Amino acid sequence: MAGHSKWANIKHKKARSDEKKGKEFTKIAKEITIAVRSGGGGDPEANSKLKLAIQKAKAINMPNDNISRAIKKGTGEIQGDALEELIYEGYAPAGVAVMLEIATDNRNRTASEIRHLFSKHNGNLGETGCVGWMFKRAGVITVNKDTLNMDEDEFMLKLLDLGAEDVRDEGDVYEVVTFPESFMEVKEAMETENIAIEEADLEMLPENTVDINDAEMATKIIKLIDLLEDHDDVQNVYTNMSIPDEVMEKLE
Repeated sequence: MAGHSKWANIKHKKARSDEKKGKEFTKIAKEITIAVRSGGGGDPEANSKLKLAIQKAKAINMPNDNISRAIKKGTGEIQGDALEELIYEGYAPAGVAVMLEIATDNRNRTASEIRHLFSKHNGNLGETGCVGWMFKRAGVITVNKDTLNMDEDEFMLKLLDLGAEDVRDEGDVYEVVTFPESFMEVKEAMETENIAIEEADLEMLPENTVDINDAEMATKIIKLIDLLEDHDDVQNVYTNMSIPDEVMEKLE
């Protein structure tokens, strides 16, 4: 889930179960296969989308055999499902906008299942474009403050000099925001500068957020987001939900 930094950071710190890790492997394998099929080929040095997907796979200790098999499905060396990339848009309770990145081999089945999840949890799956205008694509690179040997001003100036669009203070971490086309360049420049990166990905960031000030409502929305994230065909979930610190403390 992206679009709400504090909740996302808490989720990332939770211990991952074997089932959760298996789902992550499946999703990243799909991402690798799609990256190859999208025209970039099977060489990560010539395909930045594939290079990023492989880096994400290695970050969660995905076995090299799984990575190789996913690449070969993309090149056609191994038979694979005919995956289709789709964007679904809708609303969670309290009018929170939701965008889903989908990879499916059966769009009718997926649409039916996603629509059911929304309606069962007081949301609704909308038409194409209903919330897409509320988001922009950007690179997001997360850096844990504890790993830095420089102060906030020095860090921000350095990252802006390296080509970042913005640097955001999100409590325990900084979020470095880049334009999509300069994402890999900034990420690699940070690695060259020995800045430890906790997470890095291209995301859909909300232009404006909706504050959820009620803990019970926040719990309902998070339950729907969790169920959407757990769906096998959902690659990523983005929302414009923001939960104030005092409500987050109740949830924690």
